Amino acid sequence: MTAFTVWKFDSPDGADRAAQVLTRAASEGMVKILDHAVVSWPPGEARPTTRHSHDETVRGTGLGAFWGVLVGALFFVPVVGGVAGAAIGALAKATEDTGITKEQLQTIRTEVTEGTSALFVVTEAGDLDRLGERFHGLSKKLIATNLTDAERTVLLDTFGGR
Repeated sequence: MTAFTVWKFDSPDGADRAAQVLTRAASEGMVKILDHAVVSWPPGEARPTTRHSHDETVRGTGLGAFWGVLVGALFFVPVVGGVAGAAIGALAKATEDTGITKEQLQTIRTEVTEGTSALFVVTEAGDLDRLGERFHGLSKKLIATNLTDAERTVLLDTFGGR
């Protein structure tokens, strides 16, 4: 089963460290990474920085467009009542067939704040519980959406799939 997962960390470098753990877990066969992105929000910065991994396991899936739309709408739209709500609404509309809900998007936006970081991952055939155990010692919170095969297809097709 494909899963869209967001792990939040209580430090700006936590997601980078977790991405290294994720890569090791993938090399050990614990999880198959379709793609991942790191969002880091250092203290004192107006906005977070984003790094998309371009994982090689599925070249050409076009998930870079997905990360751009998702992270852009969540973190780079001004946080002003109606504007933020409209951005979340538009993003929810764009992802409605992928199994990612408006409520989950709102949770991600409110949880990932200045001084924190997040690891956004699309995986396949993995054990997320065991992966979470690998993040031991990193202060984390899991927000996950399991995607059906149909939702995975929509995600890949919508954002430049194979």
